[in-house]
Amino acid sequence: MLLNDELMMEARQIFKPIPFAIPTIKDNPVTIEKAELGKMLFFDPRLSASGIISCNTCHNLGTGGVDAGPTSIGHAWQKGARRTPTVYNSVFNVAQFWDGRAPDLKAQAKGPVQASVEMNATPDRVTSTLNSMEDYVGKFRQAFPNDTPPVTFDNFAKAIEAFEATLTTPGAPFDQYLNGDANALDDQQKAGLTLFINKGCASCHNGLNVGGQDYFPFGVVEKPDSKLLPAVDKGRFAVTKTASDEYVFRVAPLRNVALRAPYFHSGPVWTLKEAVRIMSEVQLGTKLSEEENGDIVAFLKSLSGRLPKIEYPILPTRTKETPPPSLDR
Repeated sequence: MLLNDELMMEARQIFKPIPFAIPTIKDNPVTIEKAELGKMLFFDPRLSASGIISCNTCHNLGTGGVDAGPTSIGHAWQKGARRTPTVYNSVFNVAQFWDGRAPDLKAQAKGPVQASVEMNATPDRVTSTLNSMEDYVGKFRQAFPNDTPPVTFDNFAKAIEAFEATLTTPGAPFDQYLNGDANALDDQQKAGLTLFINKGCASCHNGLNVGGQDYFPFGVVEKPDSKLLPAVDKGRFAVTKTASDEYVFRVAPLRNVALRAPYFHSGPVWTLKEAVRIMSEVQLGTKLSEEENGDIVAFLKSLSGRLPKIEYPILPTRTKETPPPSLDR
């Protein structure tokens, strides 16, 4: 293993600590009013056609920013095709969704609310619901004082993006280590960090979010089992229509990875130990010893940061103009 100073210097060349400041968003300044409105929208199930699914249903802020199952259950009990990505630190990703089809969180926010298998709403339904409650209209006026009308589908997405930009998790032991505290990681975690770098994991999982910045095939060396890589899901190919993008996915960001089993876009793996074994074999062509696997898992646990304290919002009361729930497909 590298000496402490050498390992820290090498790690600083590959990774970056999460800042405590709220990140800046292009074309959408984060204000208190906008973020507070976005939080209300994030938790409001009435924006779905059924009236029972909110953003938080799948991106549960109490369980690592994800839900409980391999893939999410949406409108009328339909099963989604992929594992829900975490919303924590998602602002740092190069793009959103496993295939990167949304360039930013504004675009991402518009997707699930309209997807028939998820919230099954429309832009008109969303704006009609919001305009039916004067408290919401007032919140939109405060958040978007220069816009007429203030309640638009674009502003709905911008408010959610502003709130999600606040969902960062700084202060992880690994961040403390990168900031100069050599004792923030124990010896096993340092051994795991060394392996993570030397075995090649960091060639994809790097940067501030320890991933989330590039796209790679799942199965570089060896094709995974069909439970891990369903043939019907060709990943980024659906976005680019380029043959070389078949079964290519955005690299998973590993911040807080210990909090959000199951793993992979198909969600069949329930332990970090198994996930590390699979990745080492199919991506790197390496078989890890039990000790090496345990050391890398210990390092991955050091990526769990301080989750923001979220107070559940009190939502505006519906009126007779608020669209009623519907379970129709």
